[in-house]
Amino acid sequence: MINVALPTIAQALQTDAATVIWVVNAYGLTVVVTLLPFASLAERIGFKRVFGSGLVVFAVGGLASAMAPNISALILARVCQGLGAAAIMCLFGGLMRHIYPQKLLAKGIAINAMNVAVSSVIGPTIGSTILSLATWRWLFVALMPLVVITAWVMRHLPDVPTITSRFDFRTAFLSAVTIGLFILGLDYLASHTIYALLCMLASILLGAWLVRLCSGQTSPLVPIDLFHIGAIRSALAASVCSFAAQMATFVALPFYLQTVYGHDPMTVGWLMASWPLGAAIMALVAARLIDRIDVAILCAIGAFTMALATMLIVVLPTSVHIGWLTFAMLLGGLGFGFFQTPNNRALLGSAPRERAGAVGGLQAVTRVFGQTAGAALVASAFAANELWGSTIGLMVGMCFAVIALLVNIRRYRQDRQQSGHLS
Repeated sequence: MINVALPTIAQALQTDAATVIWVVNAYGLTVVVTLLPFASLAERIGFKRVFGSGLVVFAVGGLASAMAPNISALILARVCQGLGAAAIMCLFGGLMRHIYPQKLLAKGIAINAMNVAVSSVIGPTIGSTILSLATWRWLFVALMPLVVITAWVMRHLPDVPTITSRFDFRTAFLSAVTIGLFILGLDYLASHTIYALLCMLASILLGAWLVRLCSGQTSPLVPIDLFHIGAIRSALAASVCSFAAQMATFVALPFYLQTVYGHDPMTVGWLMASWPLGAAIMALVAARLIDRIDVAILCAIGAFTMALATMLIVVLPTSVHIGWLTFAMLLGGLGFGFFQTPNNRALLGSAPRERAGAVGGLQAVTRVFGQTAGAALVASAFAANELWGSTIGLMVGMCFAVIALLVNIRRYRQDRQQSGHLS
């Protein structure tokens, strides 16, 4: 809902596109820097306690966003909302491992992916409808009934066994700073290049130190022990690129569709709903193909389709019938659906069950890191050239999709080599 409202929020609060994108970036950045600490905390104090606390903080942040008097207050409120969201989002991978047996894990992931996709269809549609009837503030008020429903459903979550090792506050702080500096560097790459490069260099150095601190630990906060599993490494690389491609496209599209094609917010919402609709259609289909077709092939098809769809949106003439734009959006969603379920099955199914919380947190981190990186690069594109920012943003999304395609081609070759050695 919020992506659709960005141009409206910018106009209402009298700010520019590069600044208003931080309504999305502040939320995403907060989520991505706190996912691993919250996942580690949940392994120690319990999934339900972290989930419930996160839900309360999310609600407070949503109400504060609805009442924000200016763009600075709105961004600060979104930081609060991001903290709550991180405490919830870090748990889903681990919860699925404790709900579904291994033989049904792909089906469980597909059902989850379908629910996410359907919610994403509903979100832009509801958002554009609310914008046509009321102010953008009601977008955040509309979240409150969902919070109440979630609080009621939470009692059915499974009781996941906890671990006894202490929570490492130093590592938690370092992981947050490491990821945060890298995302900030991406965001300011065009407007403050030297500052951005220094942030990214500091992030790399802190990351190396973080890896050394976690080496040899039992159940480390940064689960570097899981990186020794080849299937997990490949799945994480594919995940970062694919989610960056989708988010860069989704942040740029509202501006592109309104400024280049001249569509109103209601039409933009309906058009953007076509993407997650395609993902919902493909989620269950992809789950049935996992045992028949190599995961790398399915993910490569998905990445290629996403790149093709984004290119189609850019090259279509402004006078084109809206049906062609709908087709391009639906095609992008079908491609993303081809990727999501198989890749998540490969990721979650490759880790030991006792490390379900850690791999779930890692899954969430890579997803949100990719999304935040994609959004940050689009913000950087707008800062460099506001007139062409939306077009550049779509090209950024297409480039990430192409990189995801290359990652999966390499993944397929590695799988074939490994199979040859085993035989």
